[in-house]
Amino acid sequence: MTEFFPFLAPAGFVLAFAVALLAGTIKGLVGFAMPMIMVSGLSSIMAPDLALAGLILPTLVTNGFQALKQGPGAAWESMKRFRAFLLVGGLFLLLSAQMVRVLPAQVMLLIIGAPITLFALTQLMGKQLVLHEASRRMEIGIGAFAGFIGGFSGIWGPPTVAYLTALGTEKKEQMRIQGVIYGLGAVVLFFAHIGSGVMRRETLPFSVLMILPAVLGMWIGGRLQDRIEQSTFRRATLFVLLIAGLNLLRRAWVS
Repeated sequence: MTEFFPFLAPAGFVLAFAVALLAGTIKGLVGFAMPMIMVSGLSSIMAPDLALAGLILPTLVTNGFQALKQGPGAAWESMKRFRAFLLVGGLFLLLSAQMVRVLPAQVMLLIIGAPITLFALTQLMGKQLVLHEASRRMEIGIGAFAGFIGGFSGIWGPPTVAYLTALGTEKKEQMRIQGVIYGLGAVVLFFAHIGSGVMRRETLPFSVLMILPAVLGMWIGGRLQDRIEQSTFRRATLFVLLIAGLNLLRRAWVS
């Protein structure tokens, strides 16, 4: 095992497999949070840039499944509807991906964890952000922020979920839109981190092996997701955000 993954002991690989399985299950249930859970869990046993490499391919594959669940036509409509978000987010993702080698891990965790925690807490306390219609300016702004934090962390879900939740997006549509946005973002992330050096010969096999537990977990979560109502889905989404955000802040504090 150490011959293939010199940065990870056999016991660490088992733990990484479990983290990917859990992340896939949560993603199948609420449609997002795989990168947050994987970067939180994997960074406990390896460097943040290696954790980032490990989540890239599982994120790409699982979001492809999620985006196409209702067929290519529905996915294409989602792409057209959120084209400004996708274009601006992709541009900022490419730019910020090059920061992963110079940004301190503690700063990275704080930048991600603070807004996640704040949003989830305020929403669970009943202070809901409601948007009656999509504003192009807001869509561009949120897309830019999501792409910026996604480039150097692999996590662009929270601002996306916040936006879709504020719009009151229906459960199945939100799952599909998230799959489209995250899937296209994952494609850009993959090529961006070939350029940054995060995705390289030593880390690529690890990312490939993480696909299996992630897909298995997503199947488990999908079976659970089909049985829950819209209100339960929303609260589950917010609780996942809160737990992930608090864990990232904990990691930043103890780093």
